[in-house]
Amino acid sequence: MNRREQIKLTAAEQAEFLERHRVVVCATNGVHGWPHLMPLWYVVREDQIWAWTYAKSQKVRNLERDPRATLQLEDGEAYTELRGVMIEARTELHREYEVVAALGVQLLARYGGGEVTREIEAAVAAQAGKRVALQFVPRRTTSWDHRKLAGTY
Repeated sequence: MNRREQIKLTAAEQAEFLERHRVVVCATNGVHGWPHLMPLWYVVREDQIWAWTYAKSQKVRNLERDPRATLQLEDGEAYTELRGVMIEARTELHREYEVVAALGVQLLARYGGGEVTREIEAAVAAQAGKRVALQFVPRRTTSWDHRKLAGTY
């Protein structure tokens, strides 16, 4: 087995990694050809990452022009601890208020402690009309966990 296969995360390990982390870095293709990188809060729905953002944001403009995005999550300090997931995805933009609002409630509940409160519902109601939901449909996933090499390179 080659090193690439040795350090791959299993499907279960990837799912746990995505559930545990809180911020995904999203790269879109900028108008001048440079990558545009932005952090996003997200939720996982049926093995897909979903996020929301302002409809007038640069990342939305980039995705309207080119729906390709690369997502990355990683952790570890020393080289022997590095692990992460990188997802190449096509992005579907959802503008329907109900879809955006449902996602907003899910996001704010996740990042606010898990409980859906009246405050969360009010915050979502105030924001959903200005936002879009981003559904990242994976095309290719790469993962790594250098801890699996047990210090041998």
